[in-house]
Amino acid sequence: MTEKGARLTTGARRPYLIVNPRSGGGKASRFRIAERARALGSRLFLIDHSLPQDLAAVARRAVDDGADLLGVAGGDGTQALVAEVAAERGLPFLVIPAGTRNHFAMDLGLDREDPSAALEALTDGVELHVDLGYAGQRVFVNNVSFGAYAALVQDPAYRDDKLGTAVRILPGFLARHEGPELVVRAGPLTVDGPDAVLVSNNPYQVDDPAGLGRRARLDSGLLGVLAARAETPAETAVRLRSGQPHGLTRLATPDVVVVCADVPVLPAGLDGEAVSLPTPVRCRISPRALRVWVPRHRPGAGTSGRLRGRPAVRRVV
Repeated sequence: MTEKGARLTTGARRPYLIVNPRSGGGKASRFRIAERARALGSRLFLIDHSLPQDLAAVARRAVDDGADLLGVAGGDGTQALVAEVAAERGLPFLVIPAGTRNHFAMDLGLDREDPSAALEALTDGVELHVDLGYAGQRVFVNNVSFGAYAALVQDPAYRDDKLGTAVRILPGFLARHEGPELVVRAGPLTVDGPDAVLVSNNPYQVDDPAGLGRRARLDSGLLGVLAARAETPAETAVRLRSGQPHGLTRLATPDVVVVCADVPVLPAGLDGEAVSLPTPVRCRISPRALRVWVPRHRPGAGTSGRLRGRPAVRRVV
């Protein structure tokens, strides 16, 4: 994530951190996130998985009680829920990469090997303004997927081996043409009958056709769109393994992207979480909607490239 436009943080007086103790195999406990956050003056909410909990409501209550920063130690799905509240209340947001993959944290340049290092943002940090994606009324920090991509999220192996699971599942799924008939509309362009669709908060790099890797930036104001239709399982597997973009429709667009289907409710993967969304699903991007605090010194600072030029629809088939 680029440092352009970043400013030094001034310190939160009443930070509030939501901690998922189970996420990432217990990373929050191993790195003593709760204890270190308390030492820095943060109030905490520890997720109890034995009880039904509305984390967005927890975050809103914390703001009503005076919290001036919201943070999450957990995976991308939990990050998105609380990031939405931070954005709507205009508060800074702290990302603690205590999940399994932490793609949002990766693109922010955070240290995923030591999630506790993200707490340095409270004392020596900078503020970045990044985009948020919306699928209907739901926020996503990474992507929302449909068709074959959504089927990946249902597989138990997906969290620990995304690429391997994609190579194993996608070829057969695409060849059988399972699931609802999809139509994707982005501005003047219509893609009929894709078997897999992924809409991302900023486009993935061109050498990442499956949407499993990095985004060059998080503040371009563009949605990324990948729509795939396969001819044979063997061809699909070869393309995934080689990283070739052939056989895909790839877009980078500031326009609203609408995913239509011949069913009233569409299975989807929202930041790696299985959800169901009413159709048609209207996806949009909210430019620079989220204020993220990150450590001033972090491994990925300034290492990602930047997309240049004015926002435009671009297509690769």
